[in-house]
Amino acid sequence: MITETTSGNRGLLQAEPLIFETGHATSMGVDLPAPKGTANKLGGLTRKAPLDLPGLSEPETMRHFVRLSQKNYAIDLGLFPLGSCTMKHNPRLNERAARFEGFADLHPLQPVSTVQGALELMDELAHWLCTLTGMPAVALSPKAGAHGEMCGMLAIKAALAARGEGETRKRVLVPSSAHGTNPATAAAAGFTVDEIPARDDGRVHLDDVKAKLGPDVAAIMITNPNTCGLFEPEIKNIADAIHAAGAYFYCDGANYNAIVGKVRPGDLGVDAMHINLHKTFSTPHGGGGPGAGPTVLSAALAPFAPVPHIVLKGGKRELREHSEGTQAFGRMCAFHGQMGMFTRALTYMLSHGSDGLRQVAEDAVLNANYLLARLKPHFAAPFGDRPCMHEVLLDDSSIKPKGVETIDMAKALLDEGYHPFTTYFPLVVHGAMLIEPTETVPKRELVRFADVMIALAERVNAGDVQFFKQAPKLTPMRRLDDTRAARQPKLRWRRGSNEAPAQAAE
Repeated sequence: MITETTSGNRGLLQAEPLIFETGHATSMGVDLPAPKGTANKLGGLTRKAPLDLPGLSEPETMRHFVRLSQKNYAIDLGLFPLGSCTMKHNPRLNERAARFEGFADLHPLQPVSTVQGALELMDELAHWLCTLTGMPAVALSPKAGAHGEMCGMLAIKAALAARGEGETRKRVLVPSSAHGTNPATAAAAGFTVDEIPARDDGRVHLDDVKAKLGPDVAAIMITNPNTCGLFEPEIKNIADAIHAAGAYFYCDGANYNAIVGKVRPGDLGVDAMHINLHKTFSTPHGGGGPGAGPTVLSAALAPFAPVPHIVLKGGKRELREHSEGTQAFGRMCAFHGQMGMFTRALTYMLSHGSDGLRQVAEDAVLNANYLLARLKPHFAAPFGDRPCMHEVLLDDSSIKPKGVETIDMAKALLDEGYHPFTTYFPLVVHGAMLIEPTETVPKRELVRFADVMIALAERVNAGDVQFFKQAPKLTPMRRLDDTRAARQPKLRWRRGSNEAPAQAAE
């Protein structure tokens, strides 16, 4: 039974209303006298009515944001089942390096002579990205994974145009198990998308690819390991078939953290692949950024890499900013705004070394397979008959007939003190529950999480459906009406409006 309190607090967790409800527009945290003897220079634009902003003292302001931070699940608090797609542990050494003078305080319009250290860092990062992937070139400017996808597809588009096939090769093959940004990127780059349907084993089959090939195919976009958490065993044969047909192979490298140090994508026949630095090399991510998605390119696509290029002249590095005289397809953005991301990623690489990076992949896969072994006797695991890579894929087919669905299991996890796993993705598996523990989770945390999941499964088997339908009970807000929140979001608060968010009936 949940004990309700007079204060609304739960133990040491303080109840906290909106800052607008707490503060008062008639008060302020500081007391400043009105200026005297100063002419008004606003030219008749003086505000007619007071700002309806909350006024709080300094202690009230501090308490407000501290209380909000206590309601936010974080990787520093516990295991994050969403995995590296959103958040994994980032060594504090990397954070410290990113704040060094000369990196954190750079301005994009500084003279190149004053940023030699930063350019050297970027050049070294590019070297190791090429070394790890077995690719000859890399574009550092893409800001995130989807931006990196666009970079790769625009390089392919430029290469086809240089061959005189820009108008004839317009079709891009995309498996249904690919990340959703893949078909969107292909369409945005001016291609048409031809889907390769998923088979029951969750993998892309060579025969299905060959059946789609033709003189109008520009490229294929494959995520490897794919979104089902599986490595594509026919990947090299698929690449060979694509190249034989005159097309290019784009690999979505979002899951590169599962194979870094173990597999070089260039050896698999990849022509372009973006690398999410926030996934594989520890750059913070989540909540909208920051991110970085450098794109490595094969020898066939390297001449078309976007500017700027780092070039070495007379012992000094320069940024070649213009594409004139090159085959570069253009540029992705005005400036390299991800200096902190580059610094963190290189620090991560150098502190781990080649053996350490290999262990990152091995530990990520080991942790995922431990969870798979513990959980598949209690949940349906559509591909549980074989080892997974860095992600464990379950679904709700074994619990749904008993009245409990994926969303109910996710809500129940909230009361257990865990952020939910990824729900209903990948779309090729109905009722998907995708769990990525990452390499940084120790075994005792995995054991604890698995014990919780198993206990919830046993509760389903006991027929306690109402427990799941009423969850969560211990969070600041109860179960929300997700559909209404998505279709009728309340993005502005108005004084006097006390309408509570839509919640599920108890």
